[in-house]
Amino acid sequence: MPGRDGFRRLFRLDRGDRDVDRSVRDELAFHFEMAVADLVASGMTAADARLEAERRFGDVGRTRHRLETIDRARVAEGRRVEQWRNILHDLRFALRMLRRQPGFAAAVILTLALGIGANTTIFGIVDRLLFRPPALLPNPDHVHRLYFARTDNGREFAAANVSYQRYLDVVNGTSAFASMAAFWTPRMAVGRDNANEMRVTMATASFWQVFDVTPVAGRLFTAVEDSPPAGEPVAVLSWPFWQATFGGRRDVLGTRVRIGRVDYTIIGVAPRGFWGLEQTAPAAFIPLSSGADNFHGPFGPGRPSWRQGYGFNWLQIFARRKEGVSIDASTSDLTAAFKRSYALQAAEQHHLPPADVARPRAIVGSILTERGPNQGTNSKVALWLIGVSAIVLIIACANVGNLLLARAVRRRREIAVRLALGISRTRLFSQLLVESTLLAALGAAGGLALARWGAGLLGSVLLPDLTTPGSVIDSRLLLFTSLAAAAAGFVTGLAPALQAVRLDVTTMLHGGARDGASHRSPVQLGLLVMQGALSTLLLVGAGLFMRSLHNVRDVRLGFDADRLSFVAPVMRGVVLSAAETSRLHERLTGAARVIPGVDGASRTESVPFYWDNEDNIFIPGRDSVNKLGSFVQQSVSPGYFATAGTRILHGRGITDEDRPGAPRAVVVSRMMAATLWPAQEAIGKCVKVSADTMPCNHVVGIAEDIKQFSLRDDPGLEYYLAAAQADATFGVYVRTSARGGASAETIRRALQREMPGVSYVTVTPLSQILEPVTLPWQLGATMFTMFGGLALLVAAVGLYSVLAYGVAQRSREIGVRVALGARPRDVVTLVLREGLGISLGAIALGVVTALLAGRWLAPLLFSVSPRDPVTYGTVALVLLLVTVIACLAPAQRAARTDPNIALRAE
Repeated sequence: MPGRDGFRRLFRLDRGDRDVDRSVRDELAFHFEMAVADLVASGMTAADARLEAERRFGDVGRTRHRLETIDRARVAEGRRVEQWRNILHDLRFALRMLRRQPGFAAAVILTLALGIGANTTIFGIVDRLLFRPPALLPNPDHVHRLYFARTDNGREFAAANVSYQRYLDVVNGTSAFASMAAFWTPRMAVGRDNANEMRVTMATASFWQVFDVTPVAGRLFTAVEDSPPAGEPVAVLSWPFWQATFGGRRDVLGTRVRIGRVDYTIIGVAPRGFWGLEQTAPAAFIPLSSGADNFHGPFGPGRPSWRQGYGFNWLQIFARRKEGVSIDASTSDLTAAFKRSYALQAAEQHHLPPADVARPRAIVGSILTERGPNQGTNSKVALWLIGVSAIVLIIACANVGNLLLARAVRRRREIAVRLALGISRTRLFSQLLVESTLLAALGAAGGLALARWGAGLLGSVLLPDLTTPGSVIDSRLLLFTSLAAAAAGFVTGLAPALQAVRLDVTTMLHGGARDGASHRSPVQLGLLVMQGALSTLLLVGAGLFMRSLHNVRDVRLGFDADRLSFVAPVMRGVVLSAAETSRLHERLTGAARVIPGVDGASRTESVPFYWDNEDNIFIPGRDSVNKLGSFVQQSVSPGYFATAGTRILHGRGITDEDRPGAPRAVVVSRMMAATLWPAQEAIGKCVKVSADTMPCNHVVGIAEDIKQFSLRDDPGLEYYLAAAQADATFGVYVRTSARGGASAETIRRALQREMPGVSYVTVTPLSQILEPVTLPWQLGATMFTMFGGLALLVAAVGLYSVLAYGVAQRSREIGVRVALGARPRDVVTLVLREGLGISLGAIALGVVTALLAGRWLAPLLFSVSPRDPVTYGTVALVLLLVTVIACLAPAQRAARTDPNIALRAE
């Protein structure tokens, strides 16, 4: 029979690894001694009995280790079961508490949903721009865009676009890459009778070697079909175009689609979500050789061959590094090939600076454009979006933390009772964190719903050129949202949980909830001030960008962008002589003038911020004039200056007198006149274009400067030739009575009748061309205003909630004040003073922070100081007004306090 120790072993409970080790040793020792006792009882001596027991038990150490392992696993499993049981219990308890206070739960969940939803949406956009590799790109760390840099006038420029000859040079001159491909995605006419301009990717056949693409139907084009000079007219459709145009039918294989001026045979369909390296889906992928010969633009019939020379940079190159080759090694290999290619180019183009001056070098960059050396506006906006959305989430967490702190004050008696009944403080701390995490999880669910609804809207407002394929919600987004929710739950619940577990049970049970009710926690005050300060920071940013945008729109451009549209004829394979092209432009100009709502039309050559023609000019008696800057050429017809809205400052514009055979006329800009003939009369001076042997163009007028390249510091060097004498126009300007291109479709339909064959016209409002130029300030104003307004709303709700809780907690104190003679307005003043004190502290902190951050914001502003007093004063007034509105309801409720009820409440 087991003795007292044996019975005690039956009811032991291991509490940890030390208990396991000790219990296993005790268990083995107990059974060993029991075996020895049994053997002695059977007649053996004690020594023989111990030897026999050791023989029967064998290797005691091994047995002990095996038993310890089994016991540890049993204890660990028990702990896991207990932990999950506790978590489920805490979740059920938290749900019961939330059901008891649905208003509180709704306020917290909505606040977190706004903060997490904003961050989830922004993460989806930023992830697409800066982190997510293109679809179906295996081992993306080994795939790179290639850039080629050289120094010009002391500054290094990295070019992503290269000529086809450069592509051949680096393909044949490098050994560090497993595969290399070139592509270009221009806009081309797709379709027959109702053709639309759509993006089409022209790519070398090696394009498919870099990706892991399995077509959903048919096949991909091969190197044989991409053989210069013309290749084969075959096309692989993108999934969106296949669905939209052909309804996803598989019988499209073998049929034809018109792209540009050629009918392409459809041989395959790319998988869903595959867009190559573009941010938006092209209509189709076609062989580079057939696409280049087909394209109507810089090369084609009658133009220089796209396969020869270094004159036209149009292709982008990307490549996959060989396994085991480092980025530094591949960069060195590519740079050596580029230097050899530059030497060949210098032999062809004698004006190039020597290699020791140009210092050509190659850059093996990220496959994502926005992480390469030529970062665009989108990447800058993305970084600002990260910071601004993070501030909104911080404000939301501070707001929720404040609500939880206020709620914890009201639950102090409940928590004291639970502590008195035996719950451990660690267990209580865990339970309160589970409750805040549950709220954050519910807020994250709401945030995902908001992100799914608002991603398209926010993306179209902030980054209209970026389109995300597939579903908005994917595994990366879910992971980010989960992490954001976990962080929010921990941060918002930490302070209330710490406050609760530090509660003095005895004092609380004796004093009741009224003790300390009139004293606000320093943590609460700090969170309120932080919310207001961050809201101030965002609103100051909004104000500065709004003023910048206003200044941008007030810039005198030298032309009326709001009323101008640019008409470009797209010949689509129709070949016209120079004389026929000139007559076509005249017909388009004349037809445009009689369209209802059109105030004027004129031929034009260069379009600001879109297309410019620069040529060398020569001034008799002057050397190296072209070193003074780049002179932009315009070839215009009579009425141009009235149509464009460009003022003539002196002399006259181009008129009907400037016809063929008449003295050649030119109008120069004010800055060009000042640069070429300082302190002299420019009228009557001679300007020769293209060569010193060309005839003189005599200056007949001086026009105001226009912004051709930049809104800030544009050189303003433009000259205007008579189209009848120069005959180099590119399109037609049309001036309308309505603003914003409202008549664009009417103009297009009217002018389309003048186009021969399958050619067509495009009509582009100049306001649309200017949108990318003004985009940084539009984005800044939109982004800061949107998120600043959201932050202000969340902060105002937080201030209201905390003051409302404070009034409820201080009902006894307020009742005493009223009983002692305080008037309602005194009570209102008391609450308003508290709210305004918090707001003034927040504004002061926010203003100081904004002033310190101004130096980073200054380069992004336009003609406004980051310390603009008007902006700061307006923001302060707005915040004070919002504070008063947020305080009114709690203040009025406090003023209506019945002292009899308040004094009997406790």
